[in-house]
Amino acid sequence: MGWLQRLFGMQQPENAQVNPTPKAVPEGADTNTQTVPPERLGLNGEYDQSGLAKRVALAFDEDPQLDDVDTLWVAQTSGTVVLKGKVPSQDILNKMIAVARAVNGSTSVDTSQVEIS
Repeated sequence: MGWLQRLFGMQQPENAQVNPTPKAVPEGADTNTQTVPPERLGLNGEYDQSGLAKRVALAFDEDPQLDDVDTLWVAQTSGTVVLKGKVPSQDILNKMIAVARAVNGSTSVDTSQVEIS
């Protein structure tokens, strides 16, 4: 099981991208702009409240060095990627931080709730 499946209960959508091109915000959407904020950008460029977390999960799925660590969860608070749970080593955590930082819309990575086991 991959990150997207475990965390969000979804298979990878066709044409999903870690850093997709934003689509226009639909008419009547509750926003002051007509573009999707980077942290709310979904897997296919659509508006998604958890877009950044989903795209980080996709980036983890696409990285051959990162297996699904089933004791770690990915969330977001605005542009901050929040990692919670346990990882097997500091090296794995460092790799996850680097991958998460490379996702468009990620302004920082919070690992204060991660334990090395």
